[in-house]
Amino acid sequence: MSIITISRGTLSGGKLLAECLSGRLGYRSIDRDVLVQRAATPRVSQRELQSALEQPPTFPGRFNHKRYIYLAMIQAALLEEVRTGRAIYHGLAGHLLLRGVPGLLRLRIIAPMEFRIRMAQDRLKLSASAAVRHIEKMDQERRQWTQFLYEIDWGDPAHYHLVINLEEITIGQACLLVISLLEQGGFELTPERQTVVNDLALASRVRAELAVNPFTSNLEVVVKASGGSVSVRGDLFEQSEEVQRVALAVPGVTELTVEELAPASLA
Repeated sequence: MSIITISRGTLSGGKLLAECLSGRLGYRSIDRDVLVQRAATPRVSQRELQSALEQPPTFPGRFNHKRYIYLAMIQAALLEEVRTGRAIYHGLAGHLLLRGVPGLLRLRIIAPMEFRIRMAQDRLKLSASAAVRHIEKMDQERRQWTQFLYEIDWGDPAHYHLVINLEEITIGQACLLVISLLEQGGFELTPERQTVVNDLALASRVRAELAVNPFTSNLEVVVKASGGSVSVRGDLFEQSEEVQRVALAVPGVTELTVEELAPASLA
């Protein structure tokens, strides 16, 4: 069993590839809507989370802290969804949200503009010119989003194990290509890797709980976990007691270390 992420431009065939792989491998296919539904709370709506994943930053300040909160929630939801393997996430920057997950198969799929225009006309009922404008706008926002959050070029092939171009390859052929790669080994979720994923999932749950709790939602912290032992560090503004209370209430946390740091020390 493995965990697969598919990065793609707007209407580039990522969903079609995920559906094909899901059908052939028996893996769960997960998209952004699934994550938003899972991550939403009474305090943070699905609409707010959806916007955080779609819209690039426009100005600094409080808005960027809200983005920190939303992404903490989304990352925790994604790690929970893929934690046991046999999962495919096709959506924006899945491989970045799952940084640190060992054995993650990172795919990127690209397609000629003609293919993407046809997809837009079929799915969105747009004219050819409107389809081009829509695709270019969405791609630009995704580039800005990943550049702002991770300071990387979203399209750089170095971030992926395999880049598939649908110019001369069908979805069916791409699907078989990925399955063949999996069969050769190297991307299995071994017991050792499972331990790492479990730790990442626990750390992300603690970070998300701190982000949404009204007594700690103003903080931005670094959280790490090893087994049930969790460490939280950051500029806590004398809120260490609240941090301890919230973090220790997260299922799976058996031991907690809280370290107060100046903002410049966070890494």
